[in-house]
Amino acid sequence: METALYLPVKTFLEAAGYTVKGEIGGCDLVGLSEGDPAVVVICELKLTFNLELILQAVDRAAVSDEVWIAARVSAKGRGRESDKRYRDLCRRLGIGMLGVSDMGEVSVLVSSVSPMPRTNPKRRTRLVKEHRKRVGDPALGGSTKVPIMTAYRQQAIAIANALADGPLRPRDLKETAPNAGATLRNNYYGWFEKIEKGVYALSVTGRQAIAALPVKD
Repeated sequence: METALYLPVKTFLEAAGYTVKGEIGGCDLVGLSEGDPAVVVICELKLTFNLELILQAVDRAAVSDEVWIAARVSAKGRGRESDKRYRDLCRRLGIGMLGVSDMGEVSVLVSSVSPMPRTNPKRRTRLVKEHRKRVGDPALGGSTKVPIMTAYRQQAIAIANALADGPLRPRDLKETAPNAGATLRNNYYGWFEKIEKGVYALSVTGRQAIAALPVKD
């Protein structure tokens, strides 16, 4: 699975000085440098190099400063990474190529250079905000068919855990979740219910959702 490539590539980019998190804004992997404005690096993962991977990278170039693609290298040397035309196309587009061996070793096949001019600053801003708001790195890049642990979902879970002991007011949850009031009012997941003015409790759906969460060690 593509998630098997995530940790080697994450380690590679962290060694280059980026803070890396997975599955943000539809991107398999997003890295931010320190400083303001941050340098945004995006990498897309596939088991093999193909045209779809390049098309994804072209889309990501609109919101990043560097864009990379990563895939497993063929043990027999017959993959696209050995095709000079494929590598030359990446060079012309400013897309870096990373090869990941079966042992998890990452090698630079094509260096990333300045990509095409950014054309979607709003989307880039959303990407950076989500990266900074997300606590830790709860989602493996390349994940499919599983709910993504967004910053919003993390906050909703924190509120639900706090309400498990009984009803509370938004102001009681400020340390747990700075945007508790909005999260309770919007009630996107249906986990909360208003029992009186300004007081919220867990709904039946909320209790079921919290009970189904993995138990942390």
